[in-house]
Amino acid sequence: MSKITIIGSSNMDLTVRTSHIPVKGETIFGRDVMMSFGGKGANQAVAVARLGGDLNFITKLGADANGKLMAEHFAEEGLGTDGIIIDSSVQSGSAWICVDDNGDNMIIVMPGANGAMTVADLKPFEDMIKSSEYLLMQLEVPMEVVGYATDIAHTAGVKVILNPAPACPLEDSLLSKLYALTPNETECRFLCGDAATDDDVTNAAVLYNKGVKNVIITLGDKGSMLYNEEGTVIVPAQKVETVDTVAAGDTYNGALCVALSKGKGFVEAMKYATDASAIAVTRPGAQASIPFASELE
Repeated sequence: MSKITIIGSSNMDLTVRTSHIPVKGETIFGRDVMMSFGGKGANQAVAVARLGGDLNFITKLGADANGKLMAEHFAEEGLGTDGIIIDSSVQSGSAWICVDDNGDNMIIVMPGANGAMTVADLKPFEDMIKSSEYLLMQLEVPMEVVGYATDIAHTAGVKVILNPAPACPLEDSLLSKLYALTPNETECRFLCGDAATDDDVTNAAVLYNKGVKNVIITLGDKGSMLYNEEGTVIVPAQKVETVDTVAAGDTYNGALCVALSKGKGFVEAMKYATDASAIAVTRPGAQASIPFASELE
């Protein structure tokens, strides 16, 4: 099994359940308020750790109560603390999440320390990145950090997997260095820009032609699709009763990396990731919903 390094965000999440997502100007009652650990980077790191991956996790926290709680939580989850950067000038990241009775959600992210991560912060961890087989990132940290880490990894022959969420424009020079890109359908259309269509295969081809070796589009309850030099494969999702979709995509990405790190091919890794995310959506919360390896045996 090879090493996975994750660079990404850590948040303290406040989740409230509602009958529906409020529209502009609407005040509604909520219920079941829950404080929990989140952030796309941390969610993916927890998924890798719980599913038995060999992990390094690089993240930035504030020197506040939430930062202390998150650092303690990471140690308990087996993520390690060697990659934690502490910044006393900013608050730790946080997110405010509304989940309706259908399991759909609306999220407001306060970047805090995540948005304050810099290239200088990463320099002490260059050897950690270079010694990995896979580097997994998202876009809740500054783009210059993502670009710098991608350059370091690509030069060292590390396979870079980017989950482009939240979606923002990506330079072709970055895309051409990616081993895999894992957008959902909305993010994929955004990245295609003027070339976007309503056809997932066509959109995946646009990104593949920009140099991405493997484009994996997550399709929600329809599963996920792989597009690469060998063609197109769709891996269907299990039919489950959805409770909460928060962290489903993060679970998928973490599980995908674990399976790849254990020598699985892409299709088999996608099946494993699909099964893991199918469990996650049946439970509330972000990291609380992420399954352990024993649940997938």
